[in-house]
Amino acid sequence: MIEFGHLTHPGLRRDLNEDTYYGDGALGLWLVADGMGGHEFGELASALAREVIVRETRAGTPLVDAIRTADEEIQRVSQRRRESLPMGTTVVAARIDAKRQFEVAWVGDSRAYLWQHGKLRQISHDHSYVQELVRQDVISSEQARNHPRRNVVTQALGVTGRDQLKVESVSGQLLPGMQLLLCSDGLTEEVDEAGITRVLAHVECSAQECVDGLVAAALVGGGSDNITVVLVRRH
Repeated sequence: MIEFGHLTHPGLRRDLNEDTYYGDGALGLWLVADGMGGHEFGELASALAREVIVRETRAGTPLVDAIRTADEEIQRVSQRRRESLPMGTTVVAARIDAKRQFEVAWVGDSRAYLWQHGKLRQISHDHSYVQELVRQDVISSEQARNHPRRNVVTQALGVTGRDQLKVESVSGQLLPGMQLLLCSDGLTEEVDEAGITRVLAHVECSAQECVDGLVAAALVGGGSDNITVVLVRRH
């Protein structure tokens, strides 16, 4: 049995929620997209990403290719609008098939975590300026959390050149008791991995109750950005 919970919140400092998400157990698709661009452009970009990925997945398109098609559509719409501000979005998406094999694909700094045996592990890696510094051993992961440029992404749909766009993916088997967490950086900005672990450790709670708890923790932590969380659990 697959159970999932989902919630998005604008946070405490933003009037507009540029995040979006999708979840469909029958289709076996879940995603989180974090739009950027302001003035409703980010909201449009994330919504376009969601609509195109869902449409392409229903048509049988592989997940990575569906994300690339979403990028092309966002760029086409952006060019037609001829606005000075580009619009873009990060995305992290998960597909789970009938055999409970999962694939997670992403662009940007929206994240995917895997929960197993009481431990949380990030299975995506951020396409961001500070992650590059961490990879090069210039700064530590702890320093990255407070770096002044921690929100600068190096890859995003609609913004990165098509030839430079990196849609990365990982796959595995979703075993009973495992959980997949997809989230925008509005959660991880305010709640560290230890805090996420504390919430997910309440196995008596439903997936929706865990999601509600994570969003509440992000709001208590400051709610500086839009917050979106999707949790997929296999029983």
